[in-house]
Amino acid sequence: MKNGILLLFISILLSCNSKENLKKPTWLIGKWKRINEKPAKSTFDFWNNDLTGIGFTLKNLDTIFKEKMSVITIKDTLHLKIEGVNEAPTLFKFTQHSDSSFVCENQKNEFPKKIHYYLDKQQLKCKISNNEFFVDFIFDNIKN
Repeated sequence: MKNGILLLFISILLSCNSKENLKKPTWLIGKWKRINEKPAKSTFDFWNNDLTGIGFTLKNLDTIFKEKMSVITIKDTLHLKIEGVNEAPTLFKFTQHSDSSFVCENQKNEFPKKIHYYLDKQQLKCKISNNEFFVDFIFDNIKN
C-alpha cells in the first residue's frame, strides 16, 4: 500500500513538472519594433494572444522580408514554427525555457541553427546564430 501511494505521488509530481515545462512564452505577446536596425529599414515582430505572429522588415515603405511564426506543441514538446522563408515550414525545437526566455534549435537548418528569445527589462531580445556568426535583435514594445 505504501509503495502504491509513493508511486501515485511521484506520478503526480512528474505530471505537474511536464505541464510546467510546456508553459508557453506568453511574454512574447505584443507589437515589437527593432531598435538596432540599419538606417532606412524598420523591422517588427507582432505576436498575437495565440502565439502566432509575423516578423517583417520594411525598407522605406516596401516589405523586403516577411515570415510567419508560431509556438506549437508536438508530442509534448514546444517548437517555434517559421513559415515563408524556406519552401516548407521550419521547426525549431525548444531546448531550454524559463518564465522570460527560450532557446530553440534546428541543427539541420543552414541559418539560423539556434534562436534565443528573452526579455531584458522592458525589451524583447532575440539572438539568431549558427556555428559561425550571429545576429542580435533588440526590440522595444510599441504601445497601442
